[in-house]
Amino acid sequence: MSDNLRKRQFTIQTLFVLAALLLIYKALEIQVLDPSFRAKANATTIGKYVEYPSRGLIYDRNYDLLVYNDLSFDLLATYNQIDPDMDTLKFCELLDIDKKHFIDALKKDWRSPRFSKSVPFVFLSKIPVETFNRFKESLYQFPGFTPILRNSRGYPHENAAHVLGYIREVNREEVEDENSGYALGDYVGASGLELAYEDSLKGKKGLRLILKDNMGREVDEVKGKNTANPIAGQDLVTTLDLDLQAFAEELMQNKIGSVVAIEPSTGEILTMLSTPTYDPNKLKITKDRGRAYIQLDTNPYKPFLDRSIMAQYPPGSLFKPFVALIAMQEGLLKEDRTIRCQGAYYLNGQRLTGCHNHPTCFDVSTAIQHSCNAYFVTVFRDIIDQKGFYNAPEGLDVFNNYLDRFGMGKRLGVDFPNEKQGNYPTSKYYTDWFNRQQQGQKWNSVWVRSLAIGQGELLTTNLQLANMAAILANRGFYKTPHLVKGRIENDSTYTPFKGYDQKIYVGIDEKHFTPVVDGMERVVTAGTARGAYTPGISICGKTGTAENNQGTGEDHSIFFAFAPKENPQIAVAVYVENGGWGGTYAAPIASLVIEKYLNGEIQPGRKYMEERMKNANLLIDLP
Repeated sequence: MSDNLRKRQFTIQTLFVLAALLLIYKALEIQVLDPSFRAKANATTIGKYVEYPSRGLIYDRNYDLLVYNDLSFDLLATYNQIDPDMDTLKFCELLDIDKKHFIDALKKDWRSPRFSKSVPFVFLSKIPVETFNRFKESLYQFPGFTPILRNSRGYPHENAAHVLGYIREVNREEVEDENSGYALGDYVGASGLELAYEDSLKGKKGLRLILKDNMGREVDEVKGKNTANPIAGQDLVTTLDLDLQAFAEELMQNKIGSVVAIEPSTGEILTMLSTPTYDPNKLKITKDRGRAYIQLDTNPYKPFLDRSIMAQYPPGSLFKPFVALIAMQEGLLKEDRTIRCQGAYYLNGQRLTGCHNHPTCFDVSTAIQHSCNAYFVTVFRDIIDQKGFYNAPEGLDVFNNYLDRFGMGKRLGVDFPNEKQGNYPTSKYYTDWFNRQQQGQKWNSVWVRSLAIGQGELLTTNLQLANMAAILANRGFYKTPHLVKGRIENDSTYTPFKGYDQKIYVGIDEKHFTPVVDGMERVVTAGTARGAYTPGISICGKTGTAENNQGTGEDHSIFFAFAPKENPQIAVAVYVENGGWGGTYAAPIASLVIEKYLNGEIQPGRKYMEERMKNANLLIDLP
């Protein structure tokens, strides 16, 4: 045998020996030296655990935090891994529960496909952090129990409850919906922005796979394509001004009504509130939540009713500027037209619609200044009768076409749930009503004259009134009112929401707004809203008083306004139920909101007005 062949044979034999030694060492390591491999060999189950994402935070327009995540824990139980000899007494004491709760929580219908003795289920939910911290030190003594971190909601302020909304546990229908992605015990937005922006706020759940031995002890975490880290929800930046919201809520305490303020140039809602309101912390996910919810739900003043978008009110005399605008656009009214008033609107010597004593209205501006019913009933009838006295339906159709453009009788499309649409009566409505009630008699402008002064079948939401004030401020257009400006991505990048830049024109030439706006300025300086006069700020507004048909309390006090007159920064609508005349409560409250927003504070000479509004209690006794 040659030397080369002998060397080659030796090399091959050496390699085989080394490979054999390596295999022997690896077997020794697996079976003797490394206990983890023995533990994994004894593993019998893989536990699946959902990891819940952090819900998106909510900020105001100045990045003041409005909603944060309040940590709590759920305790999962795997029935066939629970030690029957565990110290039950200690377990219950650590978690502040009694023995009965322990027994009842473990009772499940094991025949139901919803439960399995080898699959974890929620044993106890909403465990406060301080309670869990006490419990976790002894967790090792209680095999079969696994904690899961949950994020509920917390509120650093007591304001904006209706806007922010609250969360709740999903219901059975949502769980059974295959496309929902929700499972039993998940939280979901129930109202307000929590509901409107649920898809953005909720994030995406993660999944951990844990290898367990035959005693239920964790051995290792399994990584693979079926596992995923949770993805936090997107943070939202709202259009709200927290300071203004809190101030307006103070002014409206002990009153029933609403305040809505909009930035006219953008449609951003600066303040939107409904009173009576409540502290949003009352509906945090705690053991006391159920009791608090029942108390709010059964409160006779209905604090859950969001009166800014759900209550529908007659606009009253706030409607008169729009009657004037429509008439001027249709060429039926000149701005210098004089219409005399003798304390009422008369027809053929018969007093039909009352008015109050005021100087003669020589033009549109003066008519708005003094809110003359006779003036606007006359003008309204001219609009309805423009096709002829016996063709009132055609005239009303023309009139209603403008109302639709003003955003009346329809939802404005605010990014918020449960918006009501209000109402304006159509010609078909009156024709059908007269056919039923008046044996087919034709109706005419005299029969529907109450529309001229914002009464009759007209209904608006306070959001619509604020938007109509923004139309006047912008001299003929509005942008869709909205509550969220943009979102903050997980990489902290701010992304503004698009789609709110479009100007929606109402079909009125800009020149026709001049006499109307001049009249609204006079309303505050020398008209029906002198209490709203604010030195240094040119406020243009209009008072209204809506009839209270409930049989209890005063009529409703209404006011909308914008300021300053040139380059307006804020448009606001205030509705105070049982507040009496528009100039008594609604106008002063609106002026204080405007002053607070524009100047940051209330000047000393108007502090008395601020205190009077805050201290006024207009709540009536309800059964």
